[in-house]
Amino acid sequence: MPLLRFGSMVALVVLVSCSSGCGKSGEAKTRVAFVSNNAHEFWTYAERGCEKGAKEFNVEVLFRRPPQGSAVEQQRIVEDLLLKGTKALAVSPNDAKNQVEFFNKVADQIPLITQDSDLPAGSKRRCYLGTDNYGAGKAAGGLIKEAMPDGGQVLVLVGSLDAQNAQERRQGVLDELAGTKNATGPKLGDKYELIDTFTDNTDQAICKTKVDAFLVKHQGDPNKLAIVGLWAYNPPAALEAVKNAKLEGKVKLVGFDENQQTLDGIADGFIHGTVVQQPFEFGYQAVRLLAALAKGDNTVLPADGVLPIPHMVIKRDNVAAFKEKLKQLLAPPAA
Repeated sequence: MPLLRFGSMVALVVLVSCSSGCGKSGEAKTRVAFVSNNAHEFWTYAERGCEKGAKEFNVEVLFRRPPQGSAVEQQRIVEDLLLKGTKALAVSPNDAKNQVEFFNKVADQIPLITQDSDLPAGSKRRCYLGTDNYGAGKAAGGLIKEAMPDGGQVLVLVGSLDAQNAQERRQGVLDELAGTKNATGPKLGDKYELIDTFTDNTDQAICKTKVDAFLVKHQGDPNKLAIVGLWAYNPPAALEAVKNAKLEGKVKLVGFDENQQTLDGIADGFIHGTVVQQPFEFGYQAVRLLAALAKGDNTVLPADGVLPIPHMVIKRDNVAAFKEKLKQLLAPPAA
C-alpha cells in the first residue's frame, strides 16, 4: 500500500489500539518503533535498551527485526508500523542509497531517526545515533596492526556493502592500514594488501562457506593473513572456518560486536580482539528521542543531528569483565 494513503487508516488503528497499550487513565500510550537491519543476536541488546526506555519514558515500543535482512522486507515492516499508529520511528537502513526516497516519505508523516547506520546527507531524518563507524573501522584496523605488525594480507567480511555502516567501517580499516585517507586496494601502504571483500547477504552459513573455500585455495603464509569481520556474525563464521582448516592461532582474526562466540574466541586466544558498539544504548537513547519527538519536543535533538555512541575495544585482558557486563544488560528490566 502506498505510504501516502496511510492517513485515515492510521487514525482508525489508533482508535482501536487501546487494548494493547493503555495506561492507568485508559488512554493509549504513545506508540513508537525501532527497526533493525537484520535478525541477528546483536539486536537483542538494543531490544533490552528499548524495554528500559519504554518504561522510563512511558511509551509503547514496537521492536521489529527483518528476518532475512532485506531492504524490501524492512520497508514492508515500516509500512505496517505506520498502519499500527506509530508516532515516531528509529531505523537502521538496509540499503541507504536506494531507500532515501522511501524514508523521506516516512519522515514527511512522522519523526524519523536513524540508528546503527545512517542515510546519505540531505535526507529528512531528524538525527543519527550510533557508532562513528569510520572511527570504529580504524580501531579494527589498529587491531590488525597489533596482531600482524610486520604486515601481510587482509580479507574483509561483511553482510552487505549497501549499508552505509559497512562502507564506513571498511574504509576505516583500509585507511588505518594504509596510513592515509580514502585508501583503495589492493595495496595498503608498504605492509598490507587487501585480498578481497566477501559479502554474504547477512547469512552466517554463506560467510563460513566462502571463508572455507578461500582457505582451501589460499597459497600464502597463514601467519601473514588477517581476516576482519565487520558485522556481528562474521567473526564466529571466520573462526569456525579457520578451525576447520586447522589454522587457529596462525590466521589472525579481528571482529566487530559482542557475539558470544567472538568473545569466547578472544578468551581462548583465537581472535585478537573485537570492536564493540553499545547496542543497548542504541535502543535506550532511541526511545528517549522518539518519546520526545512523538510529543512535538525537538529540544532533545543534537544541534548537528548526530548523537554518537562510543565504541570500545575488547581483547583478552578485558573480555571476562565485558562478558559479565553483557549478562547484566540482557536481563529483562524489573517490572
